[in-house]
Amino acid sequence: MTNHNDTTGPALKGWHHIPEVPIQVSPFFSWPPDPVRMVHWLAVRWLAFAENAILVGIALVSWAWFQPSLEVTQTLAPGWIIGIWLRNLILITLVAGGLHLFFFTFRKQGDRLKYDPRDLAREGRQFTLGGQVRDNMFWTLTSGVGFWTGYEVLMFWAMGNGWAPVLTWGAHPVWFVALFLLTPVWISLHFYWVHRALHWGPLYRLAHALHHRNVNVGPWSGLSMHPVEHLIFFSSVLIHFIVPAHPLHILFHMQHQSLTAATSHTGFENLLVKDRKRLALGTFHHQMHHRYFEVNYGNLEMPWDKWFGSFHDGTAEAHERMKERRKRIGR
Repeated sequence: MTNHNDTTGPALKGWHHIPEVPIQVSPFFSWPPDPVRMVHWLAVRWLAFAENAILVGIALVSWAWFQPSLEVTQTLAPGWIIGIWLRNLILITLVAGGLHLFFFTFRKQGDRLKYDPRDLAREGRQFTLGGQVRDNMFWTLTSGVGFWTGYEVLMFWAMGNGWAPVLTWGAHPVWFVALFLLTPVWISLHFYWVHRALHWGPLYRLAHALHHRNVNVGPWSGLSMHPVEHLIFFSSVLIHFIVPAHPLHILFHMQHQSLTAATSHTGFENLLVKDRKRLALGTFHHQMHHRYFEVNYGNLEMPWDKWFGSFHDGTAEAHERMKERRKRIGR
């Protein structure tokens, strides 16, 4: 068992690997301000080989070679819509499928940095198609890619017809760049509140329970959701009916939500290359949500869980606080 913990107490039980704890939220919402941590936070997410930097690259390639112009998107037509759907289908298959093959099929990293010691479920009555991976792939590739595409089509059609404001590099270069930095923060804010709503009893039973079939997660688990949840989950992009954006920002926004859903559910902390951590992947923060259910509804870009008492920082002390909270509410 590979555990890397601080010295404040014993490690959590039942995990194969625990990263460095306590888990830290964004320094931009911490007091007192810590400029060194702020610079480091941005550097590891934007200047290094990291998800955000990679996603900007994917968005640029998508926009330059696989994106119809706004003149074309003025008119709803099968050709360009199918093209966007096909692009999204290929992207999620490459990312989720590639991660699954690497970590779970070919086991290229073995169990090193794997959070949960168990294998993904090969069968189970809770799964629509009888097995976890088949179930997750079905919901991801049908409803997930469908709603992802639908929201992109809506935004590009609205931009093409002047119903959503369009931002240009020439007019606002500083805001053009800043919008990339702010997009993950907005997604974080939106995700926390819609996720809390999805844990409301009736909405949970109708939709979110499908995602929580995954107690132990894999790359295909991220977008494995009920259509109602996909409708809610992707709605964060609608802010651009108010906040001007370029089609490139829409691509980054939607690909960020879709592709990081796969990477954040990888189930491994990091990609090892020659025994060195090279790419941060699955977040222990969210992995604990799938196991413990009533903690870590948001992500680390904004500390909503800390502000509302549902934050589990991965320490044994936080685990005891969670159990006490459950006792108080009778769970």
